[in-house]
Formats: sequence, C-alpha cells, structure tokens
Amino acid sequence: MKAKRLRLFFLLLVLLISGFLISLLVGPVKTNFSDLWDFLFNNDKIFSLIFIDLRLSRALLAFLVGASLSLSGAILQGYFQNPMAGPFVVGVSSGASFGAVLSIYLGLTIQVIGFSLQTIFAFFSGFAIVSLVYLLSQRKGVFKVETLLLTGIAAGAMASSLTSFLIFLKSESYQQAVFWLLGSFHLSDWNQITAVFPYFILCFFVAQWLAKDMNLLALGDETAQSLGCPVNRVRKIFLTISTFLAASSVSVCGIIGFVGLIVPHWVRILIGPDHRHLFFFSSLTGGIFLLYSDLLARTLLFPIELPIGIITAAVGAPFFIYLLNQRR
Repeated sequence: MKAKRLRLFFLLLVLLISGFLISLLVGPVKTNFSDLWDFLFNNDKIFSLIFIDLRLSRALLAFLVGASLSLSGAILQGYFQNPMAGPFVVGVSSGASFGAVLSIYLGLTIQVIGFSLQTIFAFFSGFAIVSLVYLLSQRKGVFKVETLLLTGIAAGAMASSLTSFLIFLKSESYQQAVFWLLGSFHLSDWNQITAVFPYFILCFFVAQWLAKDMNLLALGDETAQSLGCPVNRVRKIFLTISTFLAASSVSVCGIIGFVGLIVPHWVRILIGPDHRHLFFFSSLTGGIFLLYSDLLARTLLFPIELPIGIITAAVGAPFFIYLLNQRR
C-alpha cells in the first residue's frame, strides 16, 4: 500500500505541474513557451500582468478551492460514515453561498480582525445548515442514508432559493447570479487567494492532527471513547473545520458542486480509508481536479467561458447516481 501511495503521489505531482503550466499558457491572449521564457528572464510588465496577475492567480485559486472542497468532503464522509456525504450534497455549500450573498446584500464586506465578514456570514449559515442536517439525519445514534440525502438536498434547495431571491433584489447582472449559483473563477485575484489560503492551511493541519481520531470514530462512538478519543470535542472540531473550508471557498467563487463527493470517494478506493493519508491525497487530488475542470470550462466553448459548476456537475451527477445504486 505504501508503494501504491508513492506512485499515486508522483502521478499527481506530474499532473499538478502540467496543469499549472497549461494554465499559464492558455487564455484569451495567445502565448507560448517562448513568451513564458522571455517573461522569466526579462520581466516584461505586460507578460507579468498576463502570467502572474491573471493566469497564475486563477490557477492557484482553482487549486486551493478544489483542495478545500475535497478536504471538506473527506471530513464529512468520515464524520457521517457515509460515502455520499459532501459539502454540496448535505447543503453546506448552498448555505454558505446564502450567507455570503446576504453579507453583500447588507453591505457588510469589510475585514474584522483579519476575517472577511463575507466569509464569517458564509461560515455561520453553512454551519447552521449542516447542523440541521446532522440533527434530522440521526435516529437513536444511527444515520439513515435516505434521511441524510433528502434532508441535505431539501436544506440546500431552500438556501439556494433564498440566495436567488437576494440576487434578484440586489444583482445588476445575470453574470453575478451565475457566479453565485454555478461557480466561476473569472473574478480571481491575489486578494481572493489570501482569503482562502490561511483557512485551508489551518484546517488541513488540524484535520491531519486529528486524523487518527477520525479513524477511531469509524469504530463507533462508544468504542472510540473507550480507546481514548474525546468524541464530542473531536466531532465539533471536524464539523467546524469542514464548514469553514466550504464557506471560505464559496465566498470567493460561488457554489461548485460534487467536488467534495467525487474526489474523496475515488481516493478512498485507491489508497484505503486511513484518514492519515486520505486527507492529504484528497486535498491534492481535489485541487488538481478543479484546476483541470477550470481549464476545460475556459477552453471547451472558447471564447465563451462556462461556469465551472457545469463541468463538475456533468462529472459528479452520474457518479452520485452510481453511488446511490451501489448503496441500494
């Protein structure tokens, strides 16, 4: 298994480097390796704007959001002990989107102690949704798959309808509505990267620190408690960081569905259920998946740019149906 993880790591590393290189070369302005080479050694201001401010920032944001959503999905799947859980499926993403749009509607977009109010609103609304789903899905300590899915879908639909209502009242363009409901990186910049990166790093290290406890939770709360796991505290921490990961992502790029569902499940099939490795590989794979999804969204109907949520849903919806049939 260790050799398998090592091979997977090198494969992902090659895909990551290739994805960033392609992202730097692809865009409305035609560029090639020669232009990139000239920029690296001559520091041309025009090429600096193209390669660094426009393309590299977008590629980095896509990777960070993909990594955040995948890590959030891996946590939620372990938390609920259900491979069909994810930030989109259980309504966290839709709830976070509502909170972010609400903060914009109220004109609350300032920074407070280094935190964006938009992200804070997104976190609390997303946390409220996932807490509701958690409470309604539990019956005598046991989660029912049907209840989890139906509650998550219903709560997400309600949050999306409220988001649409606020956009209808406030938005001045159709493009803004598409941004929040289907996701896009066309507004990416370095400020958005700094709004996601610290949360991802913090949540990733906390998740890795508690990964062994997540493994114990799979044995049942009573068994985990007897083996020294502080179950209630660990559950609260995992629920908080998974929501924070989804909220910070949604607050900068809108709703991007199914990433947190597809990637952790696929990685679990490849390397097994040990969360000490699953969290890392899910983050890396999710970042690469969304990086290439964004490339596809930009180039499939060029010069028209597709919302990235269309790409992820095209892959994720059939996969979700497959999982549902397997569970059945």
